[in-house]
Amino acid sequence: MNRIWNSIVGKLWVTILLLVSFVLFIFTIFMLEFLSNYHKEQSEESLRQTAAAIASIVDDEDLDDRKLSVISELMTNTTSVLVAQNPNDVIYAKQEGVNQQQIQQEIISSKAFKEVYKITEPIVKELILPSNTEEDKKSSYMVLGFPLKGNGELHGAIFIYKNPDAVDQASKNTTTIVFLAAAIAFILTTIFAFFLSSRITYPLRKMREHAFELSKGRFDSKLDTKQNDEIGQLAVAFNQMGRQLKHHLEVINQEKEQLSSILTSMTDAVITFNRDQTILVSNPPAERLLQKWFVTIGLNSARPIPEELYHMLDHVLNFEDELDEELELGKSYYSITFSPLYSGNAIRGAVAVIRDKTEETKLEKLKSDFIANVSHELRTPIAMLQGYSEAIIDGVVTSEEEQQEMIRVIYDESQRMGRLVTDLLDLARMESGHMTLYKEMVPLVSVIERMTHKFGQVAKEHQVRLQFESEFTPDSTIRIDEDRIEQVLTNLIDNAIRHTSENGSVTVSILREKTFAKIQVSDTGQGIPQEDLPYVFERFYKADKARTRSKGGTGLGLAITRNIIEAHKGSITVESGEQQGTTFTFYLPLPE
Repeated sequence: MNRIWNSIVGKLWVTILLLVSFVLFIFTIFMLEFLSNYHKEQSEESLRQTAAAIASIVDDEDLDDRKLSVISELMTNTTSVLVAQNPNDVIYAKQEGVNQQQIQQEIISSKAFKEVYKITEPIVKELILPSNTEEDKKSSYMVLGFPLKGNGELHGAIFIYKNPDAVDQASKNTTTIVFLAAAIAFILTTIFAFFLSSRITYPLRKMREHAFELSKGRFDSKLDTKQNDEIGQLAVAFNQMGRQLKHHLEVINQEKEQLSSILTSMTDAVITFNRDQTILVSNPPAERLLQKWFVTIGLNSARPIPEELYHMLDHVLNFEDELDEELELGKSYYSITFSPLYSGNAIRGAVAVIRDKTEETKLEKLKSDFIANVSHELRTPIAMLQGYSEAIIDGVVTSEEEQQEMIRVIYDESQRMGRLVTDLLDLARMESGHMTLYKEMVPLVSVIERMTHKFGQVAKEHQVRLQFESEFTPDSTIRIDEDRIEQVLTNLIDNAIRHTSENGSVTVSILREKTFAKIQVSDTGQGIPQEDLPYVFERFYKADKARTRSKGGTGLGLAITRNIIEAHKGSITVESGEQQGTTFTFYLPLPE
């Protein structure tokens, strides 16, 4: 019920009812007053006509039975008559009911009719007289005093009065009819007002529902526009608004998707800050960077980014200036650009574009180190080639034996330069992905054992014991590029023998670990310092910091080894400690 009263239908309905009720109330009051006056006038006119008729009978003649009979016929059940020659002489009276004498006496003796015996015009008065229906009760009577004249002289008066119950009954009947008509009019008005208000507000309710649909994002719903009035025009405007909202929302979504795609596809981290330095938007690279900083800064920090960035953000927000800086944060290098964001003329935040240049910086360092290493590795053989060749050309040495020795040195150094260049070319092809493997099924144990025994003579020359062990059966096979794996074992066994002192040992073992063949090359040599272990597979790595040539090598063998193993879908690791020996372990996948 409250829903109806709070709706526009209920409000319009109540407004119409109140308006109609007020009109009916005023109309009823005036109608009742009009009808009351009308009944009085009709009663007075009726009394005048009856009095005139009786006067025409009574004037100039004496009353007899025939005249009295005529007078009785003129009287109605609600009308009484009294004929008097003077206030003390009543010659005829006709009245029904009780209190006849009291009524007649009070009428004749009433001061209101004292002049009726002297004037020629009738007198009409309302008198409070005893009731003719109940004892000890007063009623209001309309009394007409009509003078009698005979032979041109006044000789009495006729008093006619109506029973008040008759007048009251007529008034009651009229009032009942008026109230009944008003009630019917009110009921009909209620029905038609509700129907009219519902009819008028139906399009408005539809518009309300349509507005709710629009607020939920359902822009395909439409309103009927059958009406040509203002409500119909409003419905047309609603439909146009829905189409425009749908169009603008699609444009906004497209722009949002484009911006999201751009931010997502960017390799640079993008972070948008609010005026209060809180983070509003960040793309996936920025999320990863924030997680990295969160781990680095710690759980107890309330600020998710480094303090250096907050200083830059403060500068941008306070001075509305752009900043472009390169920072070193820990072991990472970043290029950071801060730009202010505006809302109208006021700054509402800032956007930061952060590029991680750590790998780029490392690559630049590796590039410079590579150039320095290559230059260093080539400088010594070139200098020796140049020096010995100049000695031969200048005739510094004269004996055949010295010349042969210098030529042997020149040959060895040229071979070393050739190996260096070859290794560099092989490593470049491997790292660029141009290495081709020629895999085939080979017996695992016999192939690794053959590659190991190839270094038996070299081990004897260095007085090192070379051993081979295997957990696999002789018929076990594996799919590998035999030449490339032989290159790997050649590098590892040769390094192990060269870095193992006399009476030491080098062991090559094959173990099974799940779906991989685990091949280990262990020695009891001098080992590798712990701080150098992460770099053993880098180009030109040498544990000998002085880079002496006593043990030979180009420093590219382990880098080539790692690339060959990874090309076979395997992995390689190293474990070592100073004066504790070294163990290189690489894994090759077994056939399913």
